[in-house]
Amino acid sequence: MCANVFGVLKSLFGKPFDGGKRMEHGGQQQQQQQQPMATEQPSQYPPQHPAMMRLYEVHREMTALGPQVCTFSGLPDDRDYKRLERELTRLLLEVDRVDTEGKAELQGARKRAAQEVEGLLRYLEENARHPSRLAMEEVSEEARRLVERRVVAPQRQGGAADIDDELVEALQRLVLRLTQVKTEGRVPLRKARYRALTRLCAVQDVLEGRTPQQTLSLPLAGETHVAVNCINQVMAKVSVARSQLVALLMGLSGRDSCAHLSRLLMEMQVELDALDVSGNGAVRNYRKQVVEEINGLLKHLDLEGEGEDTRRYDLAQNDSIREIEAVRAHVRHLRQGVLCQRGPGETTFRPKAELQGLLTHLDQVDTAKNPCIREARRRAVVEVQAVVTFLDLREALACRRPGPEEHPAHRDVWSVLASLSELQARALGFDGKRADKSYVVLEELLTTQLLALDAVDPRGDDGAKGARKQAVKFAQNILNYLDMKTDEWEY
Repeated sequence: MCANVFGVLKSLFGKPFDGGKRMEHGGQQQQQQQQPMATEQPSQYPPQHPAMMRLYEVHREMTALGPQVCTFSGLPDDRDYKRLERELTRLLLEVDRVDTEGKAELQGARKRAAQEVEGLLRYLEENARHPSRLAMEEVSEEARRLVERRVVAPQRQGGAADIDDELVEALQRLVLRLTQVKTEGRVPLRKARYRALTRLCAVQDVLEGRTPQQTLSLPLAGETHVAVNCINQVMAKVSVARSQLVALLMGLSGRDSCAHLSRLLMEMQVELDALDVSGNGAVRNYRKQVVEEINGLLKHLDLEGEGEDTRRYDLAQNDSIREIEAVRAHVRHLRQGVLCQRGPGETTFRPKAELQGLLTHLDQVDTAKNPCIREARRRAVVEVQAVVTFLDLREALACRRPGPEEHPAHRDVWSVLASLSELQARALGFDGKRADKSYVVLEELLTTQLLALDAVDPRGDDGAKGARKQAVKFAQNILNYLDMKTDEWEY
C-alpha cells in the first residue's frame, strides 16, 4: 500500500525525490542509498555534499514513517496521529533548512523532498478527516452511548445490566450502518471499519448470550456440594467481568485493560480447576459451564491488534468472499446466456437447476459472523434469485393461454407482467451508474408499470387482487435489484 501511495505522489508531484524508489523496491534499498538523487542532468554534487546528505537522511526517516502513515486508521485527536504529524512537520522544517547555496539542482532536490513529506502529511490528514472515517466514528459513538446507558452504568452502580432483545437489535442496526460506510479501497478506512465492526460484533456476541437472563444464574444450591459455593462466587465474578469486557471493547473501560481482565479470568479458571468435584456429575457439569463462560469472554480479549493483519481487514483475500465472488461470476455467465435467448418460448437453455444449486452453495458459505461477508452473501443470493424469477415469469408468459371468460383485471395484470418481463431483462443487463440516463429511464418505466397496476380495478375478485399484489411485489423487487446493482457497495 505504501508503494501505491508513493506511486500516487509521483503522479501528483511530477519527478520525485530518488528515495521514493527505495520505498517501492526494498530489496534494492542499500544499493540506491549509495546513489545520488535522480536529476534531469548528471548531478554536479556527490552524495557526500552536505545538502545531499541531509536530504538523504530526511528521506530515510520519512521511509520509516511512511508505512505507519499509510496504515494509520485513527482520528486527528489520537496520540499516534499527533506523533506522526509532529514527526512529518519536523522533517518538513529540516528540509526547509537545507542550504542549497542558491544552486538550481539542489533547490530542485529540496523541493521534491518537501513534496514527498507534504504528500504524506496530506494523506494522513485526508484519511483521519475523511467523511467515511467520521461516519464510522459517529456510529461507534452512538454504540458507546447505548452500551454505556444500558450495560456499563447499571453494573457500575451495583445493579444489573439492562440486556434484552431491543438492545441486541439496536446493535445489529448499528452494525449494518457500519457495513454500508464506503472506504474507497483505502487501507486506513478499510482498517478502521474492520476494527469498529469487529468490536461491535464482539459486544453483540457477548450480550446476545445473556439476553434471556440479566445475570448469571446459580443453578445449584450450596448444600449440594462443598464446591458449589465457590463456583457460585466465580459465576458472580464472571457476570461482572462480562460488563467490564463490554466496556473495554467500546472504549468505556477507564483504567481497566484487556491484559488485566485476562489475568482475572485466568485466575478464575485456576480457582475452578483446583476444586475437587470428583464423584458428582452435576457439580462437574456446573463447573464445566462456568469454564465455558470464561473461555467465551477470553476469546474476545485479543482485539488490541485486530485489523493489523492485511488478510483480516482486506476481505478480498477472504476465502468466503472468494467463494461468493466465484458464484457471482458464474451467475453473470448464466445471466448472459439467459438474456441471449430470443424469446419466452425458447427452451434450449434451462439453467434453473444450476441456479438453485448456486443458492444452496451460497447457503453453505461460512460468514464467520462477519457482517460484511453476510451482506456480500445476501447480495449474491439476490442476484441469483433475480435470474430465477425472470425465468419463472418468462415461462409463465410462454405457457399462458387466456380464455374468453378471463376476468378483465387478470388480463390487465398479465399485460403489465409482460411489460415487466421486458424491463427486468433490461435491469439484469444494466451495467451502469445511477447518474446514467438509461438508469433514470428504466426507473421511470418501472414506476409507470407500478402506476398501471395501481389503476387495475379487481372489481371485488379475490384472485385479481392477489395477482395484482404479486405483480406489485415483482415490480418493486426489480427496482430494489436495480438499486442494489448501482449503490456501489463494497466489502
